[in-house]
Amino acid sequence: MDSSEAIFKGLKDAGIDFIVSVPCANLKKLLIMIDEDDTITHIPVSREEEGLGICAGAYMAGKKTGILMQNSGLGNCVNALCSLYELYSFPLVMIMSHRGTEGESIIGQVPMGKATPDILKAINLEYVKPESIKEAYETVKNSWTKTTKDKKAFSILLEIPYWKLKED
Repeated sequence: MDSSEAIFKGLKDAGIDFIVSVPCANLKKLLIMIDEDDTITHIPVSREEEGLGICAGAYMAGKKTGILMQNSGLGNCVNALCSLYELYSFPLVMIMSHRGTEGESIIGQVPMGKATPDILKAINLEYVKPESIKEAYETVKNSWTKTTKDKKAFSILLEIPYWKLKED
């Protein structure tokens, strides 16, 4: 099992059946797996806050929702997280390719990479940064239970070194 397969298997085992996504090179393989799975509805979106609105509606229609995105899009959806999601206690699994961390080749990604954990803390959202395939799988597998219990979004930050991991 590689890094993408661990996330996919975790999503399946969590029962997440509705995913929106904004493209990211690190998420490419995972997005292909999701597209090929008939039990998961996948809606590509152009902006993260658009995806949060769609996920809110899908959740109210009985779906278990998640968003796949780069951490650079976190700034685009802070208002939706602080108003819509916090106000109505909607659950959501946020899986973020955490760009701007160790090994980043694009200097423009670094400032938001550094700011991402502080932004999540500032809006009172818990996050996890798995460092192994097993930890990532377990975190994603348990993510829907966690987000529904806590009644707020839950973030999983997957840093650049994570995507290079092979089976534990």
